Amino acid sequence: MTEQSAQARVHEQEPQGDPQKAGALAHGPVPVDGPALRPAFDDDHPPSAELISDCVHCGFCLPTCPTYTLWGEEMDSPRGRIDLMKAGLQGAPMSDTMVQHFDACLGCMACVTACPSGVQYDALIEATRVQVERHHTRAPGDRALRAAIFALFPHKKRLRALRGPLRAYQASGLPKLVRGSGLLERLAPKLAAMEGLAPPLEKREKLPTRMPAVGTRRAVVGLLTGCVQGEFFPGVNAATARVLAAEGCDVVIPRKQGCCGALSVHNGRQEEAEKYARATIDAFEAAGVQTVVVNAAGCGSSMKEYAAILADDPAYAERAKTFAGSVRDVSELLAELGTVAERHPLEVTVAYHDACHLAHAQGVRAQPRTLLQEIPGLQLKEIAEAEICCGSAGIWNILNPEPARELGDRKARNIAATGAELLVTANPGCLMQVSSSLERQGTRIGLAHTIEVLDASIRGLPVSTLGPQH
Repeated sequence: MTEQSAQARVHEQEPQGDPQKAGALAHGPVPVDGPALRPAFDDDHPPSAELISDCVHCGFCLPTCPTYTLWGEEMDSPRGRIDLMKAGLQGAPMSDTMVQHFDACLGCMACVTACPSGVQYDALIEATRVQVERHHTRAPGDRALRAAIFALFPHKKRLRALRGPLRAYQASGLPKLVRGSGLLERLAPKLAAMEGLAPPLEKREKLPTRMPAVGTRRAVVGLLTGCVQGEFFPGVNAATARVLAAEGCDVVIPRKQGCCGALSVHNGRQEEAEKYARATIDAFEAAGVQTVVVNAAGCGSSMKEYAAILADDPAYAERAKTFAGSVRDVSELLAELGTVAERHPLEVTVAYHDACHLAHAQGVRAQPRTLLQEIPGLQLKEIAEAEICCGSAGIWNILNPEPARELGDRKARNIAATGAELLVTANPGCLMQVSSSLERQGTRIGLAHTIEVLDASIRGLPVSTLGPQH
């Protein structure tokens, strides 16, 4: 049985489409899959009843929610999940079914953008996930997969060690054989998802600890190099440093920086997230920078939340608040500074894909578009259903490969419909997810991070240098 059909079987037992019936389910009996009857949430920062009460069940969130778009099921919509949170606060137990609905949420925050009532679903789902991780016992296979993911992705040295074997595998021609046979997908769909997402590995570019500004110095900034970004997309970090320097920034790249904790935050791993947040604050405070620049949307989103993450830590609460206020996405900072470096023409048609944690979580939409439109010769195309997530969502596409593929393929079709020659976005997860879907449907298009396009224009490089073709 596939994950999606299993999900459908659960939904057969639930009211569909009617929010009043859904509310009755949430406020009344919640399915219990085991003997434990303790309430879903403890008193340590459960989802806020006050924030839950802001939801008026208007339904504006429904067409923007990826899982509701896929399945049309009330309890897999933001308002349905909010009803389940309310039930948990009223003493309902944390059943496997309840957790399944929370786990199915991508955390894309499109509902936050769409909500006319200002419901802070982002705060609600993150608080809920901490409770899930604290109180719910997952199936052994799920537990093992999550343990493997978090033993690898937040650790730069381990990712770096993986590069050699992965490059050898990619050079061997085996990927084409493995994907063509479909055998791995049938035997181990989650492993197949990871294999299919791995990007062609670039040569690592060693960055200095400090890159001086070109011309008059306008700012001193620190650069987060990231985990997946640093090891799988090192060219993005190099391009970011060059563009910032060209725009008058001294760029400081702390050697001791590690994972920012974004994956841990988005998956309810509270203590781990706090540990990574403290270490990140320490690294950039020691660097003595005015601003911390991020080029990965998920990382930037979480770093801007450090004040909330460390609010209960007396040694870090104020420092976290100051730090969070200094964090900027690279497109956000460049727009604030105003560009001064000369842009050379790039005769190319670009489709810009909004990374969810940039557009919805950080509210950064206009800045990257404005920066791209400043390049002579570049034509910008918008993608239909831009608010719908591509299905990456951190590790969601690994944990849920079938629905993630459905969302990715939907996004790829919309991208292909633009007729653009180059797809541009601002998050490594999106690049990997969309690349896989474009390759699967046979669409030939270049892929690049926003900052790589700006770097090519400033340096006068040809369009052909921008990203692999798929």
